[in-house]
Amino acid sequence: MAAHLADFAEQTNPKILTEARRANFRQATRVHGSFLAALEKRALVWMAERMPAWINSDHLTALGFAAQIATGVCYALAAYDRRWLLAAIGCLALNWYGDSLDGTLARVRQKQRPRYGFYVDHIIDSIGAVAMMGGLALSGYMHPVMAIGLLVAFLLLSIQSYLATYTLGEFHLSFWRFGPTELRVLLAFGNLALFRWSWVIHGRYRLFDIGGAIGLAGMIVMLIFFTLKNTARLYREERLG
Repeated sequence: MAAHLADFAEQTNPKILTEARRANFRQATRVHGSFLAALEKRALVWMAERMPAWINSDHLTALGFAAQIATGVCYALAAYDRRWLLAAIGCLALNWYGDSLDGTLARVRQKQRPRYGFYVDHIIDSIGAVAMMGGLALSGYMHPVMAIGLLVAFLLLSIQSYLATYTLGEFHLSFWRFGPTELRVLLAFGNLALFRWSWVIHGRYRLFDIGGAIGLAGMIVMLIFFTLKNTARLYREERLG
């Protein structure tokens, strides 16, 4: 009966169904247990409370996105001058600032837009990841196949996370105590290490290929583990008799 009423509402007045869907929207519980989560939260709240009134969450989101695109550009330019690796570290810091602070600012000011924020933040993250890994693929410091593999694994983990958010009502910002902030820190240290050890193990392998292989293996294990875990949980919660 409900389905027929919904169909009728959609045909006669689309606004009725839209408002009904909005009324049923439930914001997912945020689960963030990474190594730096507690320290990061205190720092972000401190900065949000002191943010000038003319700056809003959209400004920070745009800054984070631009910085992630710029990170990819810096990696690509590092193929010609490795000093661009230092510029990439600065861009990673700006990306953290904008990407991490936008949601905190909205919560501190009590101006949250859960659906808008969730959608915009994560479609931008996906586009930014393509740009950044594309830059790494062009940098000469990582084999293009490795960069593509890491990008695919990241996008699959992201899809898993978004599906879990919808079906379980829990949005996990980190996996096994490792989240975006930890990844940025590792990349920053990796950029510095490239100045001395761009090739390792008797000069046979790229440093970022070794690190990328470890990261790729870890993401594949995470993907398999959480997919099986969430599938089993949903099966138990919706058992058919």
